[in-house]
Parts: sequence; structure tokens; C-alpha cells
Amino acid sequence: MSNQIHTPPTIFAERYPVAFAAGVVDFALLFMAGHIAYWLRFNHWEMSEWYLLATLIFSLTIILSQAATQSYSSWRGQALIRPLSRILWAWVGALFVLAVIAIASKLAHYFSRYWMAYTVLFGLMGVMSFRLLVFTLLSHFRAKGKNQKNVVVIYDKSGQHSIFQQQDTLPTHGYSIRTAVPISDDAHFLVALSQTVSTIIPHEVWICLPLSEGDKIKEVLHVLRHQTAEIRFIPDLSDLSLLNHRINQIAGMYSIDISCSPMDGSSRWLKRAEDLVLGSLIGLLILPVCALIYIAIKLTSPGPALFKQHRTGFNGKSFKVYKFRSMEVHNEKNGEVTQASANDPRITRLGAFLRKTSLDELPQFYNVLQGRMSIVGPRPHALAHNEHYKDQIESYMKRHKVKPGITGWAQVNGLRGETDTIEKMQRRVEFDLWYINNWSLWLDLKIITLTIFKGFINNKP
Repeated sequence: MSNQIHTPPTIFAERYPVAFAAGVVDFALLFMAGHIAYWLRFNHWEMSEWYLLATLIFSLTIILSQAATQSYSSWRGQALIRPLSRILWAWVGALFVLAVIAIASKLAHYFSRYWMAYTVLFGLMGVMSFRLLVFTLLSHFRAKGKNQKNVVVIYDKSGQHSIFQQQDTLPTHGYSIRTAVPISDDAHFLVALSQTVSTIIPHEVWICLPLSEGDKIKEVLHVLRHQTAEIRFIPDLSDLSLLNHRINQIAGMYSIDISCSPMDGSSRWLKRAEDLVLGSLIGLLILPVCALIYIAIKLTSPGPALFKQHRTGFNGKSFKVYKFRSMEVHNEKNGEVTQASANDPRITRLGAFLRKTSLDELPQFYNVLQGRMSIVGPRPHALAHNEHYKDQIESYMKRHKVKPGITGWAQVNGLRGETDTIEKMQRRVEFDLWYINNWSLWLDLKIITLTIFKGFINNKP
């Protein structure tokens, strides 16, 4: 007879009680949404068999789609936007599947369109409201120290890891640091660490060490191999210059993306749509103004009305930027580019007005429609300036991870015009990199609004 102990299979509800409960609540809310929609459309509660069957299929499809997008996985430590976005994607997929089934089976015309619309609307509102309620309740309990996961942190003695800057906010995310253990070269360190973890029995162990401690990380993983706590590696990247860093998967391998453009995938299309829509509207509105400026320049000084100059654009590629000419026609020595300064004799009287009001930048909306610039982004610098500053300012060239813009976060914060010192350019680059790291459609709209109200008029040369 075998001495092996046979245990009954663990059912889903026992392994994932919270997820199972959430699924049951969602199903009830969706089924209720179908009944409310039926009452609004037909003025009575008792549903016909066909509508009852349709409500059941609708509810099950939504639940399965939400499960497929991991909407029932834990959101501990995550912002609310992440679970809500998963639900939205699940609904998009589920409704697409339901639409295909309805069209293929030729049953769509048997059901009221009002009922279908109401069911989707009330169902989505119910599921979203339930998530908001749970998130609010969890935040309330966690703020009081409840519903916490105990964590043991292993850190470098330098103590520079960002976790120590966020230690006070961790409980609101559901994590409580029980103890922090500094790494040591002492022969007894690993044994002591194992005993500490065995005594505390934490939910998780966070290894917060720099990448240079690879050998020590292996030793820690080996000594904790018998522990049941979840082990997470949260690398210390404080000594690296990061740009839009994230975790990714390349060819089946996990990677830490240290310096990447945020304009990828859907973000890239959204940014382009923003430029095309707003660029076209603004381009039409400013067309009469551009025509008047063009004529005025031709009448007041000899030479072309438009000034073209090569600038560094997206991914370091050069392009021709267009501006209204604000200076007398002149030649630079040895390809140098001399920045305009206060009382610069090369600037015409009309040019001074155009620069002060930023009207000389208007032709760049043509660059936007070409796809070489964006309405919002780091201002493009002359090629000679890039060569001059790229070795003097760390991460200077990373500002070219996005398309250059007509206006930007640096400009609406007063960092425009002549950059006659390294400190001024350094400050501008810091604001440009902050914009890249925090890009969103709403940030772009904010910058455009700020430009309208305070970004055009300036006292810079």
C-alpha cells in the first residue's frame, strides 16, 4: 500500500475566493442590468425566454472576457486605472464577439436595440461602480493598517533605493515592511537572513539591490529556496539615467527597458491623431495671419520670407524646420550657429515683434502636418547646438526620443529663448525629460492651453 497522502482537488473558489466572489457579484450585476433594461423598454419585469437566454449569454461572455484579461487578478499595489482599463478592454472584446454571433446567427433583429444599449450601459456602470466601491473600501481599511501583506526588505547599505522614499505610502497600497535587512559580506549573513524570514513568515520578500550585486542576489535566492514567501526583485536603478523605464518582454525574455520612448503602440497613434486634428484646425485658423506676415516680411526687408534650417528630430534624424524670417539675411562663419541675443543687430524691427509674440513659429504647423514635428514636445535645437551640448549635459540626446514640438513643458515654464549658459540648457533639458516621462494627452492639452494664455508673449530674443 502506498504511503502517499491523496488530497481532494482544490476547487477554484477555495484557491481564489476573492476572484470567485467578484465574478459572482459581476454576474449578478449584469443579470440585473438586463432586467432593468427590459423593464425600461417593455414596462414589466418578467422577461421572455429569448431575452432571458440573451441576458445569460451576455453575462457569461462578459465574465469570461474579464477573466481572460485578468480583471479578477489582484490589484494590490496598482493604481485604480489599471483594473479599470482591463475591464474596458474586456468589454470591447466581449461586445465584438457578441456582435459577430448576433450577425452570423441573424438573430439581432429579434431583440430591441434600446434593450441592448441599456443592458450594456447599466452593466458597465454596475461593474465599474463595484470596482470603485471595493477600491475605496480597501483604501479605507489599509489606511487603518488592515489588509496588509508583511514584507521583508533586503537592501544595500547605501540606502539609496526608492523604496525608502515611499515607505510611508506603502501601507495605503496594502504592504507593510516588517523588517529591512542590509546585505553583508559576513559569513553568517545568509544564515541569519534565513532565520529572520523563517521567524517572521512574511507574505513577500523584496530584494532591493543594485544590478552590480548579481552574485549576492543568487546567494539570497539560494538560501531562501525553501521559503514559501513570494520573492520579488526590485532593482536599485538610482545610479542610472532613466527615461520612461518599464518592464517588457522581448522574444520570450523579460527586459528592464531603461531608456525608451513613450510614443509606442496606441500612444503613438493617439499622439499623431492629436497633431493631425489640432494641427489642421489651427492651420486653417492661422492661414490669414500667415499670409499677412508673409507679405509684411517681403515688403520690409530683402530676402525670402521663410527661414529654413536643419534641426535634429525624432530618433536623431535631421529635418528642415520652417520659421518666418526675423533677421537680416547673413552668412555664419564655418557653419556656426550664433543664438539670437538681446539687442541683436541682425534682428529686423518686424522680426523683433514676430519673436516677441512667437508668430515666427507659425509655419512649423506645416512641419506638424508633415509628421516631422508635434504640436507639443521638446523644442528642436540647431545641429551645431546639439553637438555642443550632448557631451556636456547628461541625457541631452534623450530629448529626441519623441518628436520636437512647437511648444513644450519647458517653454510654458519660462525656459525659452537664449540659452547662453550650461545651467540654462540643463534646466530646459530637465523639463523636457520630465515631459517625456509623464506624457499624456491631458498633459499636451494643458501645455497648449498654457501656451495660449501665457506662452506667446515673451521678452526673450
